[in-house]
Amino acid sequence: MTEQAAAPAAALPTARAWRVALEHIEARLLAGDLGPGDHLPPERQLAADLGVARSSVREAVRVLEVLGLVRTATGSGPNAGAVIVASPEGGMSAVMRLQVAAHGFPIADVVEARLVVEPAIAAHLARRAGRDLRQASALLDAMDVPGLEPAEFLALDARFHVTLAEASGNTVLSATMAGLRDSIEGYVLAAVPNLPSWLATSARLRAEHRGIVRAIESGDGTDAARRLQAHVAGYYAESRITGDTNDTTR
Repeated sequence: MTEQAAAPAAALPTARAWRVALEHIEARLLAGDLGPGDHLPPERQLAADLGVARSSVREAVRVLEVLGLVRTATGSGPNAGAVIVASPEGGMSAVMRLQVAAHGFPIADVVEARLVVEPAIAAHLARRAGRDLRQASALLDAMDVPGLEPAEFLALDARFHVTLAEASGNTVLSATMAGLRDSIEGYVLAAVPNLPSWLATSARLRAEHRGIVRAIESGDGTDAARRLQAHVAGYYAESRITGDTNDTTR
């Protein structure tokens, strides 16, 4: 019995070896030693440097590829091997999107997170010198096109909110909103049948978006935050979504 109990412990270092490789690569990415366009060292070199098997290095690279941080190609030449294609914040967004795809997030949690994060983004943007809201304004113009189906309108709406985060210049806020985008788009679209009038609601949303942008452009962070909070909370209240359900965020 003693020998059987000890066997898993002996296998543990091997089972976790890929994490050693993953953490090493992540540390180099975060330190700026590796960046987009750079090649990872060959598997053989990484394995020797870290004292792990090549299969463990391969598994670590596979995880990074799923997260959208690296692209791999077989063969020889300058494009072969594992190449960095994104910075770590891209991986953060990917992890959140994978969570949404696998399990979803409770709608109430998504809304609560938005009410914490997005007003702060709006206030930060209002104070930020050199802010660029051209892309956000272009999305608002696209939402003004007559005849948009709810799915088209709300896809642009979700993208607008992500774009505000991107314009803030804060990579963590940007990655957070990008990771939540599928959840946001999912619950706002699922709520459409509950709305008294889609035409009236979409008109109100367009007006609120414009008001948020105007407040940001005027440099009034308090007003921008207030408007964004009311915007997110208002749709949630009007749609009467059940807050403990997570199926609609997938």
